[in-house]
Amino acid sequence: MQETFTRAGLECDRKALKPRILHIGFGAFARAHQMVYLQEGLNKTGGDWGVIAVRLNSGAEELSALDEANGLYTVAEIDAESVTAREIGVVIGTCHPKRDGIDTLLDHIAGDAMSVISLTITEKGYCCKNGHLDLQNKGIQADLENPEHPTTAIGVIVAGLARRRERGLGGLTVLSCDNQPDNGKLARAAVLHYAHERDRGLADWIDANVTFPSTMVDRVVPALDDYGRGLLLELNDGREDENGIVCEPFRQWVIEDDFAAGRPPYAEGGAMLTDDVRPYEMMKLRMLNGAHTFLAMLGSLSDLETVSDCMADPVFRKAARQIMLSEQAPTLPPIEGVSLEDYADALTHRFENPKLKHRTAQIAWDTSQKLPQRILHGVAINIDDARPWPLLALTVAGWIHFIREKQITGEKLTDPMAETLLDAARTLEGDALVDHILSEESIFDEELRREPAFRSAVTGAYRMIAEKGPRRMVEAIVSGDQ
Repeated sequence: MQETFTRAGLECDRKALKPRILHIGFGAFARAHQMVYLQEGLNKTGGDWGVIAVRLNSGAEELSALDEANGLYTVAEIDAESVTAREIGVVIGTCHPKRDGIDTLLDHIAGDAMSVISLTITEKGYCCKNGHLDLQNKGIQADLENPEHPTTAIGVIVAGLARRRERGLGGLTVLSCDNQPDNGKLARAAVLHYAHERDRGLADWIDANVTFPSTMVDRVVPALDDYGRGLLLELNDGREDENGIVCEPFRQWVIEDDFAAGRPPYAEGGAMLTDDVRPYEMMKLRMLNGAHTFLAMLGSLSDLETVSDCMADPVFRKAARQIMLSEQAPTLPPIEGVSLEDYADALTHRFENPKLKHRTAQIAWDTSQKLPQRILHGVAINIDDARPWPLLALTVAGWIHFIREKQITGEKLTDPMAETLLDAARTLEGDALVDHILSEESIFDEELRREPAFRSAVTGAYRMIAEKGPRRMVEAIVSGDQ
């Protein structure tokens, strides 16, 4: 089928934009999600909501390239039939502490017009353990010892808020946009705990003046590959676009309506405002992200490189729907007007997108941080309700095989717990390895660690993967032979 091409240009007055939003973690997802909503909102309503794009660690070169491009970049939304190229122009400045100095970044937060600090820093960026700030985290310890020169996102936010307080300015909104349950509550807990360790009066001021709405975000944004780079070159008439990104057409954003200093036109750009994000968040984390983690683990072990490759295999396609509808959907609260079967149909269609090279290896990054919300919460509910959960067990077992395989081949394991996990795989094998990893308290809560049904199911699945191979084990489950 011939692709159709559509262009969506800028329809707002960029000269009117002021530094009102500071986004920390200006990576691919932020460029393809939050900035698109803001751009669409500004196109419809106008306004002065400009963005300062921030990276704390890597990415200084990309920010400099964005400055050279006058803050403009392209988002290409693709599926089998169409390409839509959106020009994004909401960024009016960039900042990287290693390039510009930490004072420049803190002064941005303490600017008169600043109203929102939004975050896409991944689960590990919150420096939390079991829902609380990890005071043993080396970055947090270093920031508390030298609070005026922070390096973590939490340290930066608190130092910037301290500067606002010193200047007699009001509070603002810290808007977490990361894939984790109650992300606003987690951000609030981390910021307040850190602030309390630094200055109790500052913590009280933040508590009274800063809001932390929770959000649910959804859009598949794979790492840019050669196809994507070629498409961006074509869309930009041969001009390099180092911040351009390729993603799926679908996007969703549900936001708790709790803004301290004005609300950007996110709703006008298509976001949903609500009093309770959690049901949407759980639905997405378990059905979409949970299925993704299943495909990442078992697909990688079966030499399937992308999600669309997995969906082209009838065994994995059937398994993805089964884990969504039979093992995850029953654990979810009802949402008025939402059919979980229709949601699964939509997810299946999105996963099948042949143009979106969403690599299973990329989804597998940082799995130790993702398992609780994507897999383990559903497991615990299924155990309590006496429902079978063979594919969820296979996912956990597949992850342990994935770790073992990385240790044997010497390939990099991208995970904040990589050293601990690889050390275990280096010295243990079989049931002993499974038992050791399932005892890791930073991943598995105490009740699940002590649950015999959990350990026996994962141990059994681990043995069967070793005996039958990953694909045959998936096939046995979906065919009812296991």
